[in-house]
Amino acid sequence: MSDLKKMYKTIMDDNFPDQMTIKFGDQTLVYRKRAWKIPDEKSGELIEKGLRYGENPDQQAALFELVNGNLVLGDCSYISPGNGLVSSITEEDMIQAGKHPGKTNLTDLDNALNILKFLSAGPAATIMKHNNPCGVAYGKNVSEAYDKANMADRIAAFGGCLVVNRAMDKTCAEMVSGNYLEVVGAPDFEDGVVEILAKRKNLRIVRIKKIDNLEKHRTLRFVDFKSLIDGGIIVQQSPINRIRTKEDFLSAKAVYKGKEYAIERQPTEGDYADMLFGWNVEQGVTSNSVLFVKDGVTVGIGTGEQDRVGVAEIAVFKAYTKYADGLCFRKHGVPYKTFELEASQGMRDAKALKEIDEKTRDDRGGLIGSTMVSDAFFPFRDGVDVGIKEGISAIVHPGGSDRDFESIEACNQADPKVTMVFTGQRAFKH
Repeated sequence: MSDLKKMYKTIMDDNFPDQMTIKFGDQTLVYRKRAWKIPDEKSGELIEKGLRYGENPDQQAALFELVNGNLVLGDCSYISPGNGLVSSITEEDMIQAGKHPGKTNLTDLDNALNILKFLSAGPAATIMKHNNPCGVAYGKNVSEAYDKANMADRIAAFGGCLVVNRAMDKTCAEMVSGNYLEVVGAPDFEDGVVEILAKRKNLRIVRIKKIDNLEKHRTLRFVDFKSLIDGGIIVQQSPINRIRTKEDFLSAKAVYKGKEYAIERQPTEGDYADMLFGWNVEQGVTSNSVLFVKDGVTVGIGTGEQDRVGVAEIAVFKAYTKYADGLCFRKHGVPYKTFELEASQGMRDAKALKEIDEKTRDDRGGLIGSTMVSDAFFPFRDGVDVGIKEGISAIVHPGGSDRDFESIEACNQADPKVTMVFTGQRAFKH
């Protein structure tokens, strides 16, 4: 039998040109292929390589950085040279290449920055997996933010990509080194941090200096390309998140058959804080999506589903699963599934497992008092009811459904009442 592990050790040469030029009418954009001089995994000698491979080990891939040209279409000026983040990473920034990065490592870094550009208010951490967040959190410092983000979904965080928006300190590094991650990104690393992280030799350690100026990217558009199987290309503007402060939310009101419906419980400051946090995180989640957040931490994230009720139910299921795992790991130092298996074999106290299950059920997976966020409106109240059943306190969604009145009624009929705001903007991401 062949060694299947060998395919993941593949380093693909690429046949893409060193330079790429794109013309939009009479405007020209020039891109340069990015490559790095990194130690060869076998000999240790420096070799120049671009991306390791694409989404899979048998796909060639290349990274291009915009180096010349400033695209202006209509009244919109797009990102110009000098604003590079992931595409401008140099050998100096790639502090430890580990297995030098492939496409998914860089797209995870990129989407982490897409979320963090909205979270500049304080130390924050996001852990990405397959271009979706599995845990995002604010903290008093980056170590607390990382711990909260990690415990929000320890299971999915395995092999993920962590990015923090402040310099990483030793406390955070020690916590990170105890887990398995593929990539760690930060604006800088305090003295002694790299030595701690480097204990995991295959970890990619990347400095992204411009995280300090990341907030300005909130209002900078880029051109988004989608290639079709027939060789065609769909081109679109990147989105702009219109929600900056609580004043940007719209009061949840609707008119149906001449009757006006309005939300009865107005948001508290705490509600607004989580509404802002949750809607900002939503910008980096693959649609169809619903997520729950509480006290500046993600609780359950449902992604990429075809129906809104189904994705809400998945987010609830994930919240319960991750909550039980977190309880188990905090108290017993092992994952819930390991404890459950060992309990079935008589190696662990079955009573302790029952206690975890009961607390998870009583706390409803940490969803009580959380905020429910949806990237598009709820076409019927059934999706809203999924969250209300779990004891949520607030809902954020774009609004605009013909049946918004049903969702408003559901919130007003809840005990205790649930508050709701509209964003007036959809946040689909495919």
